[in-house]
Amino acid sequence: MERDITKLYDEYKEGRIDRRSFLKKLTLLTGSAAAALAVLPVLGEIDITMPAQDDDLVAEFVTFPAPKTEMKALLAYPKKEGKFPAVVVIHENRGLQPHIQDVAKRFAKEGFLALAPDGLTPVGGTPENDQNAAAERIRELNNDDTIQNFVAAVKYLKTHPRSTGKVGCTGFCWGGAMTNQVAVNSPELDAAVPYYGRTPATEDVAKIKGPIMAHYAGNDPGINAGIPEFEEELKKQKKEYQIFIYEGAGHAFNNDSNPERYNAEAAKLAWGRTVAFFQEKLK
Repeated sequence: MERDITKLYDEYKEGRIDRRSFLKKLTLLTGSAAAALAVLPVLGEIDITMPAQDDDLVAEFVTFPAPKTEMKALLAYPKKEGKFPAVVVIHENRGLQPHIQDVAKRFAKEGFLALAPDGLTPVGGTPENDQNAAAERIRELNNDDTIQNFVAAVKYLKTHPRSTGKVGCTGFCWGGAMTNQVAVNSPELDAAVPYYGRTPATEDVAKIKGPIMAHYAGNDPGINAGIPEFEEELKKQKKEYQIFIYEGAGHAFNNDSNPERYNAEAAKLAWGRTVAFFQEKLK
């Protein structure tokens, strides 16, 4: 296995594969995402905290103001003149990992101004190469403050000089739940796309102003238990919404850096729907 890892690393260094492909293949070789992250420091030359550059994109770390702190985030957008509709991208409970940085850049390639905040900023930021430590730090966050930090991300994008002023929000797992909370707490939000996130409290649905597109895995009973009540209240409150359930997929099916969970068919279908939804609602 060591020789295979070395060969893969050489391909990455020589530019024959991009970083996303490298990390995905490394995960397959080592058996898990955690094992792959453990190998990275040994290789020594890969800094997963820095966004990989793309000739067609600008990708850089920035800070933006929140009520109690300055939040760190990855900002990505097309390398061309003009303004772009904006999207906040909220990570899973493992922090601002390379996968989510890559998702932000995928949105940029689709013509959006994408901001992926590090929700762990108030507790020291996302740890390098240690997803378990990131999950522990999530538990240290104040929930109300965290929601306001992501609401602040919407405000930041509303007035960003490269933004059209139209802002959507999407997130995955923990970030899906946070996306629902942003929809509840940010009247300025123009559209929301939560992926397999816990639904908001029934009494909060009335506060949602923008349209919702929610993606769920068919095999995710803990999360899916909240769907019927959520949908009933969305109908009652006459909210614009779409709900998609991907049968055969499990929780975190969009995460292509985790082969144990990734479902290519569901991820591709959900992504296409998400991009089309934002293109329509953020005009």
